[in-house]
Amino acid sequence: MSTQSTSVKPLAGNKKPVVTKSWKGNIREYGMLIALVVIMLFFQVLTDGVLLKPLNLTNLVLQNSYIIIMAIGMLLVIVAGHIDLSVGSVVGFVGALAAVLMVNFNWPMIPTVIVCLIAGGLIGAAQGYWVAYYRIPAFIVTLAGMLVFKGLTLALLNGQSVGPFPESFQRLSSGFIPDLFGEGGFHVTSFLIGILLIAFLFITGYRQRQKQIAHEIAVESLQVFLIKNGVLSLAAGYILYLLSTYQGLPNVLIIMALLISAYTFFTNKTIVGRRIYAIGGNEKAALLSGINTKRLTFLTFANMGVLAALAGMVFAARLNTATPKAGLAFELDVIAAVFIGGASMQGGVGKVIGAVVGALVMGVMNNGMSIMGLGIDWQQVIKGLVLLAAVIFDVYNKNKST
Repeated sequence: MSTQSTSVKPLAGNKKPVVTKSWKGNIREYGMLIALVVIMLFFQVLTDGVLLKPLNLTNLVLQNSYIIIMAIGMLLVIVAGHIDLSVGSVVGFVGALAAVLMVNFNWPMIPTVIVCLIAGGLIGAAQGYWVAYYRIPAFIVTLAGMLVFKGLTLALLNGQSVGPFPESFQRLSSGFIPDLFGEGGFHVTSFLIGILLIAFLFITGYRQRQKQIAHEIAVESLQVFLIKNGVLSLAAGYILYLLSTYQGLPNVLIIMALLISAYTFFTNKTIVGRRIYAIGGNEKAALLSGINTKRLTFLTFANMGVLAALAGMVFAARLNTATPKAGLAFELDVIAAVFIGGASMQGGVGKVIGAVVGALVMGVMNNGMSIMGLGIDWQQVIKGLVLLAAVIFDVYNKNKST
């Protein structure tokens, strides 16, 4: 018996929800969430419970924070129909810049962070300029940027590692929010913040569903909505509980949560966000409809540069040193995370939360295979096969829908 809901047309004067086919209409989103849960359970069993231990969960967040930050920016680039191969080199260059300013020249943290973010924005803008206004393929421009900033990183550091960073800068990646209700034991403040956030997201999702019903927009059935959000809330609450039994919420997790919320709002609720999707879907049609495609492409790359700079500082703060090889091959993990999260190679399709889930899938696989002692050679093989499977899945669904 089929469990899918059928389409229902609302009667005049009666605000009944327009129910869509819940699974097929959201196959990317649901599929990746289910895959993430299955992968976590798989490695939880194979690692004898080590994966979900509070210490390892905290390390999982810290180890993948910079990938998630860059995946958010890369999503917009890919949605717009382009790609950025230089992000790993920008991470290394910005980390080196922060080290030189703070360690060698004794700059305070705040001015250093501002300068580094501006530098990242200028790098992204410079690359976006050639892509947007001179129509040079992004692959070529950012490949050149990869080589340029690898060389500049070596020159800036004179081929040597520079560190350590001041403690205030280290807390950007390795610090935790303080507990206002005491010290030691269970981290009450983190748990309360997390519960309030989960409740806020649940209420926000329900209110959004009611607005869609009021405007006669197709929505998932109430049963599916409650089951989906209930399961997600319980899972998030359990992870939150485990983190609270250790040191609570890391500072970088708060940064990521703010970025995810801001960019989700930007892509779903703003005109500019929707126009970026329009560019990736059909650039000629977007141009004919009055969208300034060149300016938006330019801003998309500038935004990627800023987020790559932020990721570079987070990574440098975690290592507590800037090294010439920092950021090596990061672009591969970032691009893989976005595609695994459901973005389309042709552009115009993808969600922020999907990119985050894709990054978590990659992170859990890396962490789980490392705990199991699997060699780096086989780790790369498995990650490559997962990426290939995600792209094949995307092409299959695109061909099936057409």
